[in-house]
Amino acid sequence: MRIAVLVSNDLSFDQRVKKTCKVLVDAGHDILLVGRELEGSVPYTGPGTAHRLKLKNIRGVRFYFELQCALIKWLKSADIDAIWSNDLDTLYPAVVVGRKKGLPVVYDSHEFFTEAAGLTNAPLKRLVWLIIEKYTVPKVGQMITVNNSIAESYKQRYDIRVDVMRNMPVLSDIPQVDHRVPFEKYGVRTDLPIMLLQGAFMDRDRGASDAVNALEEITDAILVLVGAGIEWEESLERMDDPRWKGRLYCIPRLPYDELKELTASADVGLSLDKALHTNYQLSLPNKLFDFIHVGLPIVASPMVEVKRIVEEYGVGVVADEVSTKAIAKAVKEVLSQPKEHWQKACLNARENLHWGADAHIILEQLDRAKSQPWVKH
Repeated sequence: MRIAVLVSNDLSFDQRVKKTCKVLVDAGHDILLVGRELEGSVPYTGPGTAHRLKLKNIRGVRFYFELQCALIKWLKSADIDAIWSNDLDTLYPAVVVGRKKGLPVVYDSHEFFTEAAGLTNAPLKRLVWLIIEKYTVPKVGQMITVNNSIAESYKQRYDIRVDVMRNMPVLSDIPQVDHRVPFEKYGVRTDLPIMLLQGAFMDRDRGASDAVNALEEITDAILVLVGAGIEWEESLERMDDPRWKGRLYCIPRLPYDELKELTASADVGLSLDKALHTNYQLSLPNKLFDFIHVGLPIVASPMVEVKRIVEEYGVGVVADEVSTKAIAKAVKEVLSQPKEHWQKACLNARENLHWGADAHIILEQLDRAKSQPWVKH
């Protein structure tokens, strides 16, 4: 089958979509990945081939309207046999054209879209997306999402089948690095244990500022923030604060392989997202699995899905809340145990928590989509 895989991003950093495409390619399908072109977009190297839409707008209402029109236009003219829609902002074109051309449509929701931070305080925008969701999701009749909590929410909302495909890494070798040495490349001192917080968008809900403040309580460790976003930028300006005594470092967003080396070299991985929005409250961030896969113990905020993983597999400590004292207490508890203790627990956990454990759902969803009432046989 020739499958159009739709995204609203520029294809460069979406690891989940790339892994999905690889499963489809390995099963013998021909993949056409459709996204958008941005200034600075890097060439797409596969799996499959890519088509980037050139849009005049890059954000806001005009962008989303232009995106819907561009995707519909492209899909109408494309020689394809099925459509794979990633997230709600690509689902309307998939359903409209899929029904018109008699094509199977699969919906993969990477988050609880209508409960995300950007819509919580924008009731009119949220209403529009809820209308789109209510029109499209029941027609598709099934979907994939990233964890059990979000799946249950969609099941209750639409009474449809929802499969869970967690956003976990592919099983691969752990980088062989000398302890903490990769941090030296970025000028990080390595004479103390290193706490690592990573995130492409460290906004107000990600706990970066709280982690920095916790350095006052955690006097025998270093904090490294890798990523971007408003709290990363604010933390960069706070690096010279005498309270930390040179124990705070900020590194810009890195390619996945370089970040993986740093992750394997750290002593504690921080996952401090706050439950200020339903989408965050029910989220299961990628970094959690990135930490587990390299044997890095975790200090986590008490999010529903995160708490379940950390406690079930014994791979770290869940803080009572995201606060200076609670973070410090949890970090000290992790550091009180030998690193080998946590490595053993993480490596045992990763045998069950990897992309291959859920990847069969991709082909099963595609097969069931062929039974949608409008599909031509």
